[in-house]
This record gives sequence, structure tokens and C-alpha cells, in this order.
Amino acid sequence: MTLIQEKVQQAIDILQQQKIDLWLTFVRETSGVRDPALDLLVGPADLTWPSALMLTRQGGKLAIIGNLEKESLERLGVYDPILGYDTAVRDLLRDTIVRLDPQTIAVNTSRNNVHADGLTHAMYEILREHLAGTPYADRLVSAEPIINSLRGRKTPEELARIREAVRITDEIFQQTFDYLQIGMTELEVADFMQAQVRTRGLELAWPAENCPAVNSGPNSPVGHSGPTDIRLERGHLLHFDFGVKYEDYCSDIQRVAYLLREGETEAPIEVQRGFLTIRTAIEKARAAMQAGVTGNAIDIIARDIVTGAGYPSYPYALGHQLGRVAHDGGALLGPLWEKYGDSPNLKLEVGQVFTIEPGLAVPGYGYLGLEEDVVITESGAEYLGSCQTEIVLIER
Repeated sequence: MTLIQEKVQQAIDILQQQKIDLWLTFVRETSGVRDPALDLLVGPADLTWPSALMLTRQGGKLAIIGNLEKESLERLGVYDPILGYDTAVRDLLRDTIVRLDPQTIAVNTSRNNVHADGLTHAMYEILREHLAGTPYADRLVSAEPIINSLRGRKTPEELARIREAVRITDEIFQQTFDYLQIGMTELEVADFMQAQVRTRGLELAWPAENCPAVNSGPNSPVGHSGPTDIRLERGHLLHFDFGVKYEDYCSDIQRVAYLLREGETEAPIEVQRGFLTIRTAIEKARAAMQAGVTGNAIDIIARDIVTGAGYPSYPYALGHQLGRVAHDGGALLGPLWEKYGDSPNLKLEVGQVFTIEPGLAVPGYGYLGLEEDVVITESGAEYLGSCQTEIVLIER
């Protein structure tokens, strides 16, 4: 069974669990505006004319597309029947929905999850126009809960790909620590890491402008701004945020090193204290992560450890889901801030992969952030790779 076949069957199982009669993905010219759900429903293929992919609670897998694309869709071995048209989709779509007679029709609109918000406003209006005069126009609901679960619940194959991405990322970090020297620029270090990705024939997990992030010392801009000409100096904290994409699935890991001053054999006590605070916050959060717990409850645990140690609250969520993109899924390990919508109130599910990434600044030294990737299992959260338990010390 292919990954697409696995995910489509998983989607039908979710429809049954959530008691949704029909999930309708309605798209056009996806080379221009691509619904993120298509990656799981048809893979990388584009659909040109107005097209409808329909999964039903009873196990139906129907597609309505332009005739010139029928053969391409048939090769997936997923949809049957595939109904084709030449000039207009309206009557075929309308008649099919009337025949199915769903009480609820989930469509890809979402206030909280961008990956569940693939139905454009115009296509939503067109869909309602096609269904005008029937009761079905008023039976449209958000597919956000379906897509949250579908993207979040990783199949064994998806999880294997993420594990390999994490393993490769750890490997490149080790090569980087062996390579870097005092006096190099952040950009030179980033170029080396990107070269390791290219050598392996892989892609970066997010755009090259800030993958990796490399931050040396207290004056380096932390966040999504990318590496600079700042040079690595003794007495600096050196922070990384980096991930790779392996067979369409991503890693997202942060690591930290300290550049020893002359005569030093360990990091200063201020740096050690900051590292211990972050390490403790990560482990306490991971230990509390269970299916059924809200992401906000986990965020509170880690955030209280950091602020309780006297550091400012970090201005971002504790962690996000990880999958086909670095920031994936619906549930978020986050605070109840407006920018996160309702995502922190969603409950964790078995199979979801999360990052855990608290951080803090150590005055005079730089930014100290760690990020680990974990998967939710029946018995709790497990690390997907080797986590960083000690500060990497750089002498040369």
C-alpha cells in the first residue's frame, strides 16, 4: 500500500470517528494556489480544472475531474469511481452530492490551521452557487478537525521518514561541530551545513535564507532572520536552528555550543545555569505529554520553569507539530495568545510529532535554545533522536 493509499484510508477512519458524512476537497489550477490537503490525497500532482475529491464515512472514494486528467488520477489506485467532464463541473458535482445525501459536508476552511484552510473564498462561493436550491449548501462545515488528525497521526511509514530526517540532522550537527573554528562567520558555518545537505541529495526543511539559523554571541539577531557576517568569538554562545527534509518529511532541531575563552575548561556558571533551566523545561514538558492533554497545559509547565528561574517568558509557543513541513498540524504546545487561535486548546493525539523548544538569553553571552523532536505514543512522548544533554564546548 502506498503512502497516499494509507492516508486516504486513515481519513475515512477519521470521518467515522468524527461522524462526518462527506469530506469534499474542491480545487482548481493547483499549480497556482495549492490546497495543502492535496499532498495527502493525490501527492505532488496538480489538478487544472475545477475538481472535487470526495471521501465518505461509508468508505467511498470518489473524484470528479476534467477528462484530460482522469488517466493520471487512475494511476494512484485510490479513487473509484473517477467521474470526468469536459465543459462544466456543476451538474456532475451537484448530482453526485444529491445521490450521496450527506448530512454534513466538511470543506477545507479553518480559522486555526493554515494546512486546513485550502479552499479559497471564491471557490467556497462557487461551491455554494453549485449547490443553491438544495439543502446541501447549508450543510457545509469546517474540515479542520479531520485535517488536524490526518496530518497529525503519523503512519509507520511517515514516522520512519521523520526518524531518518532527525538522524541525518544529528549527523550534520556533529560534522559541523567538528568543522567550525573561532573567527569563522555565521554565514560560513551555514554554508557548510547547507553543503552537507546537498551532498546527501536532500532538501532543507525551510527556506535557505534562515535554514540553518546560526547565532554567535549577544548581538546576533535571533529568530527567522538568518545568519550574518558576525564572527565566532571566544566567550560566545553559538546557537543553531536547523532541519532537513527526507522523502517529503522534516526534522527541526536546535543545538547550542559555547566557544571557550583562553584558560576555560567549561562554560561559565551563568551559561550552565541557563542550559540546565532549558534542559529541565524540555524534560518536564516531555514527561507530561500524553494523549488527551491540551497543548496549553504542556506549555504552562515549561514556561513556568523558565520564568520561575528568573528568566523572561519566551515570546513564542513551546512547540509545534512536525511533518511534511516544519510547522505542521493543528494542536500546538502554546500559550493562549490571540495569534495562536484555538490551537493550544486542542488535545494531543497518539501519532503526533512535536518539537519542544524553550529558550532564553544569557546576558553577555548570547541565546540559549534547545529543540527536540518527540512522538506521542500510547505511553507518552518519546524522543525521536539523541537529545542534547550537555553544552558542546569548542576550543579551537
